[in-house]
Amino acid sequence: MNDNQRYNKLHVAQSMTGLWDSMRDDEKKYLVDSIVICKYSKNEAIYNEDEDPKFLLYVLDGKVKVYKTGMAGKQQIVRMIKPKEMFGYRAAFASEKYITGATAFENTTLCQIPINVIKKIIVSNAMVGVFFLRRLASMLGGADALTVTLTQKHIRARLAEAIITIKDKFGVEDDGKTLSLSTSREDIANIACMTTSNAIRTLSALAQEGVISLDGRNIRIENEAMLHKISQIG
Repeated sequence: MNDNQRYNKLHVAQSMTGLWDSMRDDEKKYLVDSIVICKYSKNEAIYNEDEDPKFLLYVLDGKVKVYKTGMAGKQQIVRMIKPKEMFGYRAAFASEKYITGATAFENTTLCQIPINVIKKIIVSNAMVGVFFLRRLASMLGGADALTVTLTQKHIRARLAEAIITIKDKFGVEDDGKTLSLSTSREDIANIACMTTSNAIRTLSALAQEGVISLDGRNIRIENEAMLHKISQIG
């Protein structure tokens, strides 16, 4: 059984609640008929910087990181995507190439919808356009908040905020404390916008202070109140 057979496309489309609820019946059928299911392995590229955007992407299973490459080839993770979230369409709406890249954090299953299908539905249905306008406005607000974090907060505060962001985004394991996203030190450094060596030293310091504990790639939050305090004042 291939992925397109294993995932019920109607159920996939219905899980996109805000989009699905905005469409007419004929548009819903058009959307469902256009869906393609794709699998990506851990660390596999989903799209690259400077490529032409072709699809709206929707996570069914797994986790995705969206990054921007800066000086000396260093990656800055600008967004993390969890199941039931859409991504990859901003560049298409702006009629430009991707300015970011996207990679699977772990084995990931995506729904792909050709961007031309989405554009055609928007032309015929203003409510679908409003749906995407709200999402883009929310993304802009998140980008503004990230700018403040990166320009005003010190290393300890940025790393603490990165840990909190991962927890809020992906949740924790059954123990209620271990982050469900197992990240490399390089990835968490890229989320917090610091060097890997600084991330390693700061994580070790937080562990020595009893704020977190470390087990390989796994991070366990031991004192969440203190972690929030550090994220605010460093």
